[in-house]
Formats: sequence, structure tokens, C-alpha cells
Amino acid sequence: MGIRKIPPGLVRGQQCDFPKVPLTAHPLPLSPFPRTPLPPSIAAAPPPAPLRPSSPSAPMEQQQKQRAPERKGQKRKLEDAALSAAVPAEEEGKESAAAARDRVGTPPEDHQEALSREVRAQVEVLDAAFSWKESDRSAAKRSTHILAELAKNEEVVNVIVDGGAVPALVRHLQAPPMLLAEVEGSCHRPFEHEVEKGSAFALGLLAVKPEHQQLIVDAGALSHLVNLLKRHKDGSNSRAVNSVIRRAADAITNLAHENSNIKTRVRIEGGIPPLVELLDFIDLKVQRAAAGALRTLAFKNDENKNQIVECNALPTLILMLRSEDPAIHYEAVGVIGNLVHSSPNIKKEVLLAGALQPVIGLLSSCCTESQREAALLLGQFAATDSDCKVHIVQRGAVRPLIDMLQSSDIQLKEMSAFALGRLAQDAHNQAGIAYNGGLVPLLKLLDSKNGSLQHNAAFALYGLADNEDNVSDFIKVGGVQKLQDGEFIVQATKDCVAKTLKRLEDKIHGRVLKHLLYLMRVAEKAVQRRVALALAHLCSPDDQRIIFIDNNGLELLLGLLGSNNPKQQQDGATALYKLANKAMTLSSMDAAPPSPTPQVYLGEQYVNSPILSDVTFLVEGRRFYAHRIALLASSDAFRAMFDGGYREKDARDIEIPNIRWDVFELMMRFIYTGSADVTLDIAQDLLRAADQYLLEGLKRLCEYTIAQDVSLENVSSMYELSEAFNAMSLRHTCVLYILEQFEKISTKPGYSHLIQRIIPEIRNYFNKALAPKQRNFRF
Repeated sequence: MGIRKIPPGLVRGQQCDFPKVPLTAHPLPLSPFPRTPLPPSIAAAPPPAPLRPSSPSAPMEQQQKQRAPERKGQKRKLEDAALSAAVPAEEEGKESAAAARDRVGTPPEDHQEALSREVRAQVEVLDAAFSWKESDRSAAKRSTHILAELAKNEEVVNVIVDGGAVPALVRHLQAPPMLLAEVEGSCHRPFEHEVEKGSAFALGLLAVKPEHQQLIVDAGALSHLVNLLKRHKDGSNSRAVNSVIRRAADAITNLAHENSNIKTRVRIEGGIPPLVELLDFIDLKVQRAAAGALRTLAFKNDENKNQIVECNALPTLILMLRSEDPAIHYEAVGVIGNLVHSSPNIKKEVLLAGALQPVIGLLSSCCTESQREAALLLGQFAATDSDCKVHIVQRGAVRPLIDMLQSSDIQLKEMSAFALGRLAQDAHNQAGIAYNGGLVPLLKLLDSKNGSLQHNAAFALYGLADNEDNVSDFIKVGGVQKLQDGEFIVQATKDCVAKTLKRLEDKIHGRVLKHLLYLMRVAEKAVQRRVALALAHLCSPDDQRIIFIDNNGLELLLGLLGSNNPKQQQDGATALYKLANKAMTLSSMDAAPPSPTPQVYLGEQYVNSPILSDVTFLVEGRRFYAHRIALLASSDAFRAMFDGGYREKDARDIEIPNIRWDVFELMMRFIYTGSADVTLDIAQDLLRAADQYLLEGLKRLCEYTIAQDVSLENVSSMYELSEAFNAMSLRHTCVLYILEQFEKISTKPGYSHLIQRIIPEIRNYFNKALAPKQRNFRF
């Protein structure tokens, strides 16, 4: 079984994980486990904006209580090294176990059969050797060790169980009966406690596989294991007694792991009181084993939790938190964590018993396991009430938690982010966490590929963004760009980030805005640019002029767009596009400016009609009948033609060169009716004619039609077209398109020259768009 590395002196084991819980109405931190990316339907997280709140008026802390992290009970796989701590007499058993492995080390085709034979042989020894005879005790001791050695290989466990080892081992959990002569005389008890210890050890290893847990319990193991926990009560305190007690506790840990029925059976069999009593045992390994068993029994079992507390375990557990032995305080904090989870009353008792300060002290432990458990436990404490959040910070938890954010241990970072996220939901703590340097490491964690770590960091940032004093720091260090550019794994994280940006946006006014404007004037260039970029996304439209015209924010953005750094160019383009959209108030097709004289439309019936015609145009050799009064009213170009000193003034027939008949006819139709059906295939030629004859309304229609066809391939030529015919609406459309599609356009050849060409146009646009009396000027 794959076991993660642990600090020296710690047993293998604690693997936590947490259940899937529906999204709630308020932002909540993800539990530090599971490790796999979470689908959007699970996990506590700031909800997506479209989700209906389950209780719009519910306080955030109420919602958080629905999503406190859960722990999985410890599964202790006993280590090979543990045997070396036993009495020297075990060496004989080890040699026999090695011989057994040699015997089963036969060719692959015979391996299974040889292994089965070996197991059956040892079971036969155990069945025949249940007495106090020295030879029997020696043989039984040797057989239990051989089976334990074999059971360390999980692939062999099924063979051992199928070979009938469980009943034989369970039988040897108890001392054999005393003969009458032995009772009356002073008998010698060879290998006292050793056989029971070996049996408990082997059964603990077999219980690593969940499918064998119930079989072992049904064979009657629990009552014997509970009795072994009390072996010290006969007055003996030998190394052998300590070892058998420890093995019994470890076996209970593995049997009860993730098995609610067996957890309950242990309580019914009376296993909890002796385990609590063993927390005060003089042998540290026994203390650790007892705590490990209680940790497992307390997980997701309220009755067990209550009995552990009723047995007065809390004072001893809290003392264990202060132990200098990492193995001891690791187990103690684990027990307390499982006790308080989803148990508000026990949580209060734990805090009243004085657990808070020693748990905070474990944040600075040299044992990363204890640090992780302490951070998780503080996150659970912080869900109690606002006062507890403040007390945790006041007692010095913030600095070590922030230091843990920069650890190389993923789980340690995750737990600390979880705790800080809970603490950051209190207004008194938010500025303190940022002041102590928490902002930058939390932002860095957004780059993590671990979904729950990423989310816990985002949730903590959501809390920090609620304090006005943090907004400027958020923007100074590039936090807004980090939130906008991040690639977030879980949908809940994306929603949390969106809500964080909204919180920041709501605070860009008053003293916050004044401070940002000050930074934009006097800070170093990098900070000035970050402020300008952030304000482009977050500021109110009403503040755009003071920010980007009066305080030079526009030039900072244009400087980014015109730089040689692709990332800066992209950031500048995105910000300018956002800014332009805020400045827009009209539709994509601007209204044509009013004519200097009232417009007169003769109507459709007079288009190319000889009735009352007083002028004829020759287009491609064909006659087009027109009326001077309609032309005079349509544009200054026709007015100059007929009222000025041009030769066309008195001409009856006027030749129109360089215009196709269909283009000219559609232009005249617009003059006579005020409308025209402009299609894409004719729009560019019609634009040229409308510009030539100063028909602004028709130009706008043409520009609108052409603008629908702007693409990555033609945007450059369309921009040139707009320049050639002074088509401002089309030009602005092209500029907006370039800014919006900058990432794709930047891969095209010659894009740099195009960017330099549009910068003056952008400057001109914003100077007009943000002018005090021209707010409706638009792209």
C-alpha cells in the first residue's frame, strides 16, 4: 500500500478526505481534501453568480458551518521497523519468518501453492500450540511472527486469510488456560505477552484490507483486543506489556478504519475508556497508539466522540499538544480535530479547556504533519464565531500560517490557505493578514494545478478584498491582473474570483480612488501601469475622465499597447477595450449628423422618373432622370454643383464617370427616399460614392454594413479603407476589433505597424469621448 512519507517517529497513516457537499449561497472554502479536481456541483465555494441563494439573508458564518472540513480516521499500517523494538527473543521468530520467505520464493508457477502450504503449516502450529508449555509458546510466537512478516505484503494477505489464519490468530490474542498444577504451583509463563502481541500485530496487518475487517471482528477479536489494552493493570510494566498494548491499539485502529459498524462495536465492547486511560501511560509509544485509535474511533461517530469527552480525554490531549515529541502532538491534534468536526458543543469544550494556544504553537512545529493538522483545526475553530477568529489572530497565528503558504508541501499550503480563508472573513483580521504579507503568497497559489488549494487561496483573497485598506495593496502587487488572467480548475473558484473582482470594483471611490490616483502619479512605472490597468476594469464610467485624462491614465495604457513586450501589449489592449465599452452609450451604427438644411425626400415614385425631371445624369452610357430640388437638399456637394460656379450648373446632361450604374442608382434612391438596402457586395463602392458626394447618412449605412464583415484577415485593409474615405464609424469599429482580438491579431505579420497606426486614433477617441460635454461620443 502506498504510504506517504512522514517525519521520523511518526507511524504511517493519517489520510484525510472530505465529503462532497452542495454549493451554498455564500462563498465558502473548499475542504483541503480530496486531492482530485472537484466538479462544479460539489465543494464549498463562492457560488456562481447565477445560483439562487438558499437563504439570501443568512449570515456567511451560518453557511460556512454547512461546509466545515471532515477528516478520515487514521489507518495505521504497522512498519517493519516496529518489530526491531521488541524483546531480543523475537530474533528467533524473525529468522523463521525469513526462512518462510525463502521457502515461498520458488518459481512463479509454484509460488501461490508454496505460499498456501506455508500459511496452512503455521495455522496448524497455532491450533496445536495453545498451552503454556514452553515449546508450544515458542512455536506459537514463531508462527505469529512468520504470518506477520508475510502479511506485510498486501498481495499475500488474501492467501493468509483464505488459509484460515484469522481464527487461529484471534484465539492467541488471549493467554492459554492454566492447568490445575500450574495454578497451585508457582508456574513459569514462557513468552508471556509475546504470542498475544504477535497475533495482534498480524491481525492489524490483515485488517489493512477493508474486506477482512468484519471477518476478524466476527471471529471475536475485539473483546480480546480490548482486554489486551488492560494488561498493565496487573501491576507489570515491562517492555513486553507495553508492546502488546501498543499492538492491540494499532489493531483496533486498522479494524475500525472507515467502518462505522466496527467503530460502534469497539465502544460497545468497552474499548474507549481504556484507550483514554492509556493517554496518560508512561510509555510514549503506547500514548501514541492509543491516540491513534481514538482518532479513528472519533471520525464521523458522534456517540464515540461524546464518550471520549465524557471519559475526560480533553485535558490529557491538550497536554499532549505541548509535547516535544512530534509523534505525540501529531496524534493529539488529530484526535481533537476529529472530535470537534461537525460537533459545535465539543468544539466549545475544547476551546474552554485551553486548546487554542497550544494548537497555534504547533504551526511552528518541525513536524509538517502536525502543522497541517493544526492549521486545519484552526480553520474549524474559526468557523465558531467572529470572536474566535479575532482571538486566533491576536494569539499569533497569522505569521506562521503565511509562512506555511510558501512551503514546498502542497497539503501544508492547502491547510494554511484554508485557515487564512476562514480568518479573512472577519473584518478585523483582513487588513492584518495583508499587512503581514499574506497577499502575495495567496496570489501565487492561484497558479497551482491543485483545485482545492487554488480555491482555498481564492477564498482567502475574497475575504481580504472586503477591506478598503487592502484594495490599493491588491492593485499594487498586480492582484487584479492575476485574478483576471488565472486559469481556474473548479467552477466554484471561477465564481469566487468573479465575486472578488466585484468587491474590489465596489470600493473604487472616495479615499481608495484618491490613493490609487496618487500612486498613478508618483509610484514607480510598473506600479503606475498596474493601477491604470486595474482602474480600466474596475472604475465607474463617471470617474473615467479624472483617471485617464486628468491623471494621465490613458497614456499609461497606450504606452503598454505600444511596447515591445507581448504581455504588456495584451494587457493594454484588453484594458483599452474594456474602457471603450464603458464609454459607449449608443448602438454600433451612429446616427448621421443633421443636415444644415431640412431634408426633403421626393419619394420612391420619382427615382429615375422623367416626370418633372430637370437634370439628367449619364452613367455608363445610360440616362438617369433626376430633380435638382432633391439633389440640392441632399448634400453640400450637389449644392455646390448646381449653385456654384461649376459648368454643371446650367447643363441639362451631366456625365458621371467612375461610378457603376447600380451604385449610382442606389445612391440616388437614398437621396429620394432617405433609405437604401446596402449589401456587402456593393457597400465599399457605395461608400466611395457617398464620400465623394458628401452623403453622411449613406456613408453610415455603408460603414455599418462593411463593419459586419471585419475579420482577422481583412481588418488591416478595412482600417485603410476607413482612412481613405474618412469613415470614422468604420475606423472605430476596426480599432475596437483590433483591441478585442489582439491576442489573435498579434500573430499576424505586420501587426506591430498596425498597432502604431491606431494609437493616435485611440488617443483622439478618448479625448473626445471623455470630454465633459461629449460623453455620448462613441466608437
